[in-house]
Amino acid sequence: MIAGFRCWIEQVVIGLNLCPFARRPYEAGKVRLVVSAADEPGQLLVDLEQELAQLRAVDHHEIETTLLIHPHVLADFLDYNDFLAVVDGLLEQGGYTGEFQVASFHPDYCFAGTDSADAENYTNRSPWPALHLLREASIEQALAGYPDPEEIPQRNIRTMNRLGAQAMQARLADCLRRTA
Repeated sequence: MIAGFRCWIEQVVIGLNLCPFARRPYEAGKVRLVVSAADEPGQLLVDLEQELAQLRAVDHHEIETTLLIHPHVLADFLDYNDFLAVVDGLLEQGGYTGEFQVASFHPDYCFAGTDSADAENYTNRSPWPALHLLREASIEQALAGYPDPEEIPQRNIRTMNRLGAQAMQARLADCLRRTA
């Protein structure tokens, strides 16, 4: 599963430059990939809190960010999307607001106002559901040195539409086959 997620990071996130800030920490070995064994949302929330505490306890020079992959829970995108409100509550109640953000990725990700078949949804589609824990200070630093960061989402949509949903489905399918 980790190999499949690495494939997605390398071929999609970095390979298509969807996140221009991902290459540096990934190549430096500062991206922690964790597979949760959770099979119900409450356990995933416990795992998320443990990973937030772990990230807080470690210097950003050692671990910059964490991807919490959860293949056995929240496979339905609508349930996953509803769970993101619970994640926001945890950030607030746990005192993580202002320190961390959580980005979301799911195999069936669908932005509001789009059709599920639209290619642009692949900007947030991953082989398995995942929560991406990001340090806000790192985001601010990366954005400060990047020209026109507000253009990134539109550029990504253009990239996805140019490649098309079928090509992106093939990329995800290739990553899903990676098991080593």
